Amino acid sequence: MVLPPSLRGWLGTIAALAALVVVVIGVLYAGHDEPGTVDRWIVRPTADSVRPPWRNVALATDFLGEPAGAATLVVAAVAGCLLLRRPRAAVLVVAGAGQAVVTTTLLKPVVGRTIHDGHLSYPSGHTAFLTALALVVALLATGRLGLGRTAGTSLVLAAALVAGAAMGWAQVALGAHYPTDVLGGWCTALAVVPATAWLVDRTVDAEVWQQRRRQRR
Repeated sequence: MVLPPSLRGWLGTIAALAALVVVVIGVLYAGHDEPGTVDRWIVRPTADSVRPPWRNVALATDFLGEPAGAATLVVAAVAGCLLLRRPRAAVLVVAGAGQAVVTTTLLKPVVGRTIHDGHLSYPSGHTAFLTALALVVALLATGRLGLGRTAGTSLVLAAALVAGAAMGWAQVALGAHYPTDVLGGWCTALAVVPATAWLVDRTVDAEVWQQRRRQRR
């Protein structure tokens, strides 16, 4: 299984709360074209919020969410799963990360929030992607290490926090997103990945059951 039974309850609750946050922020900032109050409290993003050498770090991190960088990460993760003989996890890598990106892409025109020259910004797809990938890897590690509910949940959330914070910082530093866009992207991944993992488990288990049933005939 890609969604350890010990984590289902906790991650299900977290996913529901994360989805609620995505909706609430989306409603609050729908159609806006400037930073909100919360964004101004944190930082007002501009195109030159950071300078070298940290700008280079931000650009390198941002590349991981671009098509070429994201594809490289996904291929590497899938290869790792296959080497570990975890084909179901490989499916989740593609499905989880892909669904996070698709969800943010569909939400952007619905919310209609923009930044710099009318670019749709909510929620952050880059943040959602890297967070989703980190969640999948953490779920795989939890299963292989046989971690319990507390340790497993802590590992999954820590991985999501580190990945989301790194990409979120880069997006705000480069002026590509408002801080609340980043939060929306992070929460999108938290909502989508557990649901996708559950669906992958259900689909594969159902197929295995059907195969065994046919073999008995």
